[in-house]
Amino acid sequence: MGRYRLSFVFLTILTLSQGLFAISELRMGLRFAPRTFDPARADDEASGVVRYLTGGVLVRFDRQAQTLMPELAVSWRILEGGRTIRFKLRKGIRFSDGSPFGPEDVAYTMRRLLDPALESAIADQFRAAHGMPDIRTSGDTVEIRFSAPLVGLDKMFDEVAILSASGKSAEGPVLGPFVMQEYRPGDYVLLRRNPEYWRYREGQTQGPDTVRLVIQQDRDVELARFLKGEFDLINSVDPENYERILRAQPGSVIDAGPSLDSDFMWFNQSPKSPMPAWEREWFASRAFRNAVSEAIHRDDLVRIAFLGHAQPAVGPASPGNVFWFNHSLQPHRYDPQAAMSLLRQNGFQLMGGHLTDSSGHPVRFSIITNAGNKAREKMALLIQQDLLKIGIEVKVVTLDFPSLLERISRNHDYEACILGFTNVEVDPMGQMNVWISSSVDHQWNPEQKSPATAWEAEVDDLMRKQASTVDPRVRKRLFDQVQQIIRDQEPFIYLVNKHSLSAISPAIGNPKPARIWPQTFWNAYELHVAGR
Repeated sequence: MGRYRLSFVFLTILTLSQGLFAISELRMGLRFAPRTFDPARADDEASGVVRYLTGGVLVRFDRQAQTLMPELAVSWRILEGGRTIRFKLRKGIRFSDGSPFGPEDVAYTMRRLLDPALESAIADQFRAAHGMPDIRTSGDTVEIRFSAPLVGLDKMFDEVAILSASGKSAEGPVLGPFVMQEYRPGDYVLLRRNPEYWRYREGQTQGPDTVRLVIQQDRDVELARFLKGEFDLINSVDPENYERILRAQPGSVIDAGPSLDSDFMWFNQSPKSPMPAWEREWFASRAFRNAVSEAIHRDDLVRIAFLGHAQPAVGPASPGNVFWFNHSLQPHRYDPQAAMSLLRQNGFQLMGGHLTDSSGHPVRFSIITNAGNKAREKMALLIQQDLLKIGIEVKVVTLDFPSLLERISRNHDYEACILGFTNVEVDPMGQMNVWISSSVDHQWNPEQKSPATAWEAEVDDLMRKQASTVDPRVRKRLFDQVQQIIRDQEPFIYLVNKHSLSAISPAIGNPKPARIWPQTFWNAYELHVAGR
């Protein structure tokens, strides 16, 4: 009798306490739904956000200080000139389900990540050293030995979320600050605080109780919800919306200058594409790509599409990446007459104001980009106008992000695309998944069994050499050569380097905005949400 009464009293107190102490919830938008919750397969931004917030990593790159912080590893040493890395693991760590974490989990994660059948883009930077590494565990130590040196080896582990060797699913349990609570497709992803996260258990910080990631493609709606206090953070704010927030809440926006990111256009050169052979021949022509590039007025893109919050791009590294940027690259000139001359030299001609190839086919194609990204939509329309001046007819098609990814990654049914890559780190090792010709992210012609062109073979060789070279000066020379080749060949026609624009609500405590993704929530575990 007494036991039941006590239980009732306890439940009553619990209910009252839940009413008195509101749950703190961090809210922000996702531009599209995650493609996967498997951290090793995360190669889109939405999946990367979930991985970042839930995945426990051995080391974490401090986005503000740009130094490595210990996480699941308390210390690490790089040995044999970058061939081997030895981690000493933090003791007493538990997965979100309460099971213990140990070196066997690190070994399992790396073997799974580097399994070629998984086709993980994250693994590409490790694959510069061929074959599976030799992994040895002893006590609280794990040693990973690769077949060749890998420069920046420790930084690579910032993206490797450690999985449980005994877990039933790649989606859990987790070691990061948050754990999946609910997913409503097309609506939201709800994460809750992981009470087993080591920083929480040590009392260093508590962070928000939950993180609500609302799938919100429309950036105007995202803006409205931010101004109403329904969203707390926005990464990569559109320039127009940046100006609106600046007028409404001047202290909530940050222009951190040139980011590491760039927007570019590319032509589909995949042999899997259903396009006619003559189109593929245009797009495979360096002269055609160079001519299109010369016909684009990049200063207009910066002024009109980005309201000045960008600068014309020249190649794979942004000027914001001070050390790795190749300062000898010639800026792209806007010269429609030179573009037309180059096209004529290669068999194209104007017929009644319309450009045709040597076989008489009219030169027309469509450019796809992601709907809702106003800056990219404007760039596409401006490029449409620019190319019409040299007789090229362009159709602009905006697609929701899942449909766009289906086109560029699966059925290859498109002609040209405007998009951009999010660079997580300054080191070119972070671009291995783009430039190696066998990679899934080698967008213009992905997953080549062998390089399709001599220049791609040269880029493969240069990227692998820089990945295994310790001397930073030699690496710089090698990556400068890569940048020059890409500037000359233009498989990506680089358009602009965007500024890092972000918005943080006054309700957020302890923000540490950075230029490197994820700019506003890289320290989510220690953010405080007030007034909710």
